[in-house]
Amino acid sequence: MVATCRARNRRNKLVFPNQKRFFAAAPKTNNPSQWNEIEGPKMRHRSPSKNRLAASLLVLTAALAGCGGTTEPAPAPTPAPGPISVRFTGPVGDGSVHNTNTPVNLQVSVDVNGSRAADGTQVTLSVNRASAILTRPVTATVGGTAASDLQDTQPGAVQVDASATSNTHSGSDRMTLFIRPKPKNLELLVPAFFSAAAGSAWETLTSGATSYPDLKITAIANVSNGILTSASKADTDLLSAITLFKAVKPGNQKVVAYVATAYGSGTRSVVDVKATIDKYIELYPALLDGFFLGEMAAGNDRLAFYTDIYTYIHGKGLSVIGNPGSFPDAGYAGVADVLVTFEGNAAAYQNIDPQPSHTWVYNQDNTRQAMLVHSASACTTMQKVVETANMARTNTGLVYVTDLVGTGSPWSGLPTYWTKLLGTVDAHNNDRAWPAC
Repeated sequence: MVATCRARNRRNKLVFPNQKRFFAAAPKTNNPSQWNEIEGPKMRHRSPSKNRLAASLLVLTAALAGCGGTTEPAPAPTPAPGPISVRFTGPVGDGSVHNTNTPVNLQVSVDVNGSRAADGTQVTLSVNRASAILTRPVTATVGGTAASDLQDTQPGAVQVDASATSNTHSGSDRMTLFIRPKPKNLELLVPAFFSAAAGSAWETLTSGATSYPDLKITAIANVSNGILTSASKADTDLLSAITLFKAVKPGNQKVVAYVATAYGSGTRSVVDVKATIDKYIELYPALLDGFFLGEMAAGNDRLAFYTDIYTYIHGKGLSVIGNPGSFPDAGYAGVADVLVTFEGNAAAYQNIDPQPSHTWVYNQDNTRQAMLVHSASACTTMQKVVETANMARTNTGLVYVTDLVGTGSPWSGLPTYWTKLLGTVDAHNNDRAWPAC
């Protein structure tokens, strides 16, 4: 018995030789007892034996498989011979920094002999740490590009490798991604190095906080340039100003006191710094949330100095903001709760980049990094600076921008666009359109 599949047989029915004659002569009966003999007008057929029926069924099964009765997966194409090029083409743009628990789309371009690899060319992906998970460790090209997603639960650097093979060559590429904690809302860090007398900028600062009570603002109070002695007295205006500022929405408005450290050079000893800290606490009891360490060093040779001070302040239940003014040695992340990694003019800030030397900042929350930018002459420039701080690559959560210039005292007052600065940061945090300048 032979079964064939005919192209014009739209329902893909099996067709046997003499099928028409056989069934034309068959009586209309479903009774097997009547199948012993089938009489036609001019022919006589005897029913096939059981063995012949079983053999026919086997042939029929094979024929069904050949006619689409079952579906087998298409085999991977045979790799073409010739040089092979493998390179990461995605994440697109500046996609080196991503958030924890967020899918990262990987794109790998594969060429063989200078042309796109055939569809289905296999690409193998791997990562160098267990917390990073690939949705498709082995993927295949479509239009010369293979894709997969990566997701990591932990901050830090993750290395991704991609490889593919032709008949005669192998190719590979490697990419490093930096995974940071999911960013928190932006906050303001205001160097309030101005008088607290009636009608001063402290009143404007408090008025702004009242207009945006949900926006977290930390003010830096500077008494005697951060050097207090046993003879120092409390500034009653400052006492009143701090009290009013912190009362706007307790917990959202904080005050830290400026302490000079002379870069840990020995000009001011650890004993001197601790004495200033103690005097601040005595003069402004229960009003300070922490201390701002000015003139902070950046080299690891001064880490012991700042470790001592950090431990001392934390022992009092207070926080530490350190200001090296640039990216310090990675060890400084352990001696401050927040680090000011940039202090300078707006033009220079547009070129800020922790990579490649300071990628340790991606291990930290964005609110553990701050910037203080001056000489941003226009409101639009201020907004551009805030946008730069918020970039994943910059990873900065505490911001301050002013139009006062660095040649004088850029922290001696608030910027002319103070309310626009508040509105910009608040709009960002609430996913609203930024205020027009």
